[in-house]
Order: sequence, then structure tokens, then C-alpha cells
Amino acid sequence: MEKIPMTKAGSIALEAELKKLKSVERPNIIQAISEAREHGDLSENAEYHSAREKQSFIEGRIKEIEAIISLADVIDPLALSGTIKFGATVTLVDEDTDEEKCWQIVGEHEANIETGLLNIKSPIARALIGKDEGDSVEVKTPGGEKAYEILKVEYK
Repeated sequence: MEKIPMTKAGSIALEAELKKLKSVERPNIIQAISEAREHGDLSENAEYHSAREKQSFIEGRIKEIEAIISLADVIDPLALSGTIKFGATVTLVDEDTDEEKCWQIVGEHEANIETGLLNIKSPIARALIGKDEGDSVEVKTPGGEKAYEILKVEYK
């Protein structure tokens, strides 16, 4: 199986989610199922079916997180330097609009564009890999061609 690159922060977040699912969510849903059973006929008991559906989701998410963690290749960005690679925090300026953006290139399972975490498999991240401060990159995005200038590369 292929290793999954992940930052230390991403690994910690997944571990925390797993702990919460196992220690809080799982016991709560078991309690909800138990209470729903006490209401009688299960075939027409919406609370029971809802609780079982939620239990199925929780158990599936636990298995998914455990699989991700078992394949994780945790990379500490603080130990890196040089050209842009996984873990880099990159400040760019859009050459058309002069809008500045700052993203950290992270693994697929920790990516969240709204919080500045850019998926390593995204077109922008793939275009940035191997580049350095001052370089310009052309990126084919779903929204069309974009041109960026790299202002700063940091590993934090």
C-alpha cells in the first residue's frame, strides 16, 4: 500500500478525531440505541433507525481514520527547507488581480482550502512543487488559466 503524506499537525488532528469518536461519540450512540430499543417495536421506530444509521457512520469513520493513520508518512515541515515541497507554506500573488494568497501544501486528508491548507494533489500544488521564491507559475485550474508569482516560501 502507498504511504499517505501528512503533516504533524494533520496527524495530531486525526488522532484527536479518532479519540473523540471512540470515547465520546461511540458511547453516546450506543446509549441512544439502547433508549430507542426501550420504546418498543423497532420496525417503525424512527429514533432507532436514525441512531443505527449514525452508528454506522461513526464506525465507518473510525475504520477510515485508522486506515489513514496506519499508512501515514508524517512529515515535519520544520525539518525541511529549500524549494517548494510538501509542507511548505507559500505566499503567492495572482498576477492578474494582485490578490495575495497564502497556502500550506498538505496531504489529501488534512486539506481545507478555506483554512489555507492546500491538497498536494491539487493543480496549484503540483505546479508549485520544485519552484522557488521569485518564480512565476502558470496553473490550469477548473476555473481557467491562472498565473501566480511566488513571494515567499516558508517551512513552519
